[in-house]
Amino acid sequence: MSLLDRFLSLGENVAEALQSMRQAKGRSALTVLGVVIGVSTVMAMASIVRGVQDQIIHTIEIAGPTTFYVMKVFSQTPLNPDNLPAWVRVRPNLTAAEAERIAALPEVRYAAIWAQVLNRVSYEAAHTNVGVIMGADDGYPEIYGGELVAGRWFTKAELRGGDAVAVRPARVVGVYQAAKNIFEPPGQKVHAIVPYRFMDRGYTIDKTNATFIPVKPRPGVTVAEAQGAVTIALRELRRLHPADRNTFDMITQDQILDTFNKLTGVFFLVMVVLSSVGLLVGGIGVMAVMMISVTDRTREIGVRKAVGATRRDIMQQFLLEAATLTGIGGAIGIALGLVVGRVATAAMHVTAPAPLGLTAAAVGVSVGIGLVFGLLPARRAARLDPIEALRYE
Repeated sequence: MSLLDRFLSLGENVAEALQSMRQAKGRSALTVLGVVIGVSTVMAMASIVRGVQDQIIHTIEIAGPTTFYVMKVFSQTPLNPDNLPAWVRVRPNLTAAEAERIAALPEVRYAAIWAQVLNRVSYEAAHTNVGVIMGADDGYPEIYGGELVAGRWFTKAELRGGDAVAVRPARVVGVYQAAKNIFEPPGQKVHAIVPYRFMDRGYTIDKTNATFIPVKPRPGVTVAEAQGAVTIALRELRRLHPADRNTFDMITQDQILDTFNKLTGVFFLVMVVLSSVGLLVGGIGVMAVMMISVTDRTREIGVRKAVGATRRDIMQQFLLEAATLTGIGGAIGIALGLVVGRVATAAMHVTAPAPLGLTAAAVGVSVGIGLVFGLLPARRAARLDPIEALRYE
């Protein structure tokens, strides 16, 4: 058989598959649905995870790859401040004096103590939903980018005295415009930036999870050199002996990204497992539908064999029908998943490029499922005795 003949035969088999689907619309729709659910779930999750990862990377680029953070304790999940482990309770809280000592180091360009709380911001009868209020200073753009578009930042006197002033998206002493696409947890936008000392006096701060010292090394100073200088300074301030362990943690941008990738990786893996169930159901549905199709078309198979069709021709026909069935489900699932992912990321205010590599993989997987689960019905059809098939009613 020439290449042209094989191509024409392939086209005829695909057309036959579509005709078979039209004749059994209910069965075909239910089969396709399982594949659609599985593929769309994977595509939507991939779009969301990819978008959030890109935003995290963008935010790290704004802060600079050398920026790191000093914390009382670093934990991948927040610790309960009312029930801290003993090894955490013995650690002293970070202080403004420690931040000032770090900022004075020759290796450090910027350092200050910051904190954050979740609360509402209100003015007369208007108020926001619960969001982040940052206790920081005029070095905020140094770490998170953005710019002051109106008003001013805090004065040194306001910072030292902890005056009740704020920079937020409503005119107070200044209006701050966040960096484009800066990453923020969904529904937890920064509503206001106030002096840390004011927050320390006016709010109850979680000193374990929500207080930290951002540190930006001077140009030409490596992260390791700056971290070494900060470690020595803090150990001296806390009068730790050489044998004593550090009573603080430091985390770099790479560690933040690595931790985030691990968390999203686990989340994505769970989604893949769950969506695989949908694909498995779809595959079993394909097998069931194709088995029924073989039974319903027994006489047709006999006629084809009687006029010269080989086992290979029959097997190819039914495999292509199964692949077409799941391929259509995969295509619909990809389109639906991309739409859901785009809507979700738009609601989260993150940009999510289409995962082209995963799109190609999803097409391959969906077609592969059709081939794998269609193999048994195809072999059954190919092995039918033509004489017995012609007698089938």
